[in-house]
Order: sequence, then structure tokens, then C-alpha cells
Amino acid sequence: MSGDGKRKRYGYLVEFADVSSIIEAARRVRDEGYVKWDCHTPFPVHGLDGAMGIRMTILPWIVFGAGTAGFLTGIGMQWWMNAFDYAYRISGKPFWSIPANIPVAFEMTVLFAAISAFIGMLGMNRLPEYHHPLFRSERFRRATADRFFIAVEADDPLFDEEKTLAFLESLGGTAIEEVED
Repeated sequence: MSGDGKRKRYGYLVEFADVSSIIEAARRVRDEGYVKWDCHTPFPVHGLDGAMGIRMTILPWIVFGAGTAGFLTGIGMQWWMNAFDYAYRISGKPFWSIPANIPVAFEMTVLFAAISAFIGMLGMNRLPEYHHPLFRSERFRRATADRFFIAVEADDPLFDEEKTLAFLESLGGTAIEEVED
């Protein structure tokens, strides 16, 4: 709550009844230049990411880098332990060779990649988020059943109370709601 007893505005929530209308509305919101907005649907909608202008995530590169680091850690750790720190000569076998060390290197690759994927996904999605202002909306509860929503945040640089509301009304949604934080 602000000092005058009023809640801070989170933004506006626009409801749509079908897939085609939310895809078209998402294109228009993207083309208008808004950057702090999101679409909420009861099921995955093919083409919505493109309509929103969502770029490919960097998470696969993070996972690849962590997997590579895990592989090199596994190989380096075994080389250090077997060939350098505690070299043990058995029947004239080499102190260190690749084939004997593949299982541990593979497991370290998987371990590092899985941990980075989990932590990276949580961090990039800003999770865990225990409460979201949209959860206050009675109308928004239908986002998991049969309605489609676009939420435009008040923190957006283009957000202007009257202009944004007029723009959102022009999208042709079935309802518009102001959401408080």
C-alpha cells in the first residue's frame, strides 16, 4: 500500500474468448512497443511465442557450458587422482587412459548439465514466486480452464493510464480489468 492508503496498480488484464483473437491481440501489443506484458492461456498455443516476439532462450547454452565443464572436471579429476597424485603401476598398464575414465566423465557431464538446467530455469523464470498480483482477480481464475488473457504491467515504459486503456479496448477483448498489486 502506498502512503495514501491506495494499492499500487499492477496493470491491466484483458480477457479473450478464443485462440485466434489472443494471437492477433498479442501481435498488436508487440507492434505497439510494450515490453512488460504477458499472455496467459489454459493450454499451449502454437504461434503465440512468435506473435509475442519472444526470442530463443540462452538456457541451452548455459546447460551446454555446464555440461562441458562437468566433462572436463571429471576427466581432470581422474587424471589428477590416477596419473599424478597417486600413480599406481599395475602389470605395466598406463597410469591413465581415456576408456577407463569415460563413465565418470559422462556422469559428471550429466550432473553439471542437470543442475545448471534446474537452477537456470528457476532463475530465468524468477521462481519461486509465491504470490502474483493476477491471483487476486476472480476473472483470471478462468485462465486455467477456458479463457485467454493478456496482462500489461504498469511498470512498462509505454504505460499511460488512459492511452493504454484505450489501446487495450481496441483489441476486442471480452473484458478489461485493472489489477492492483
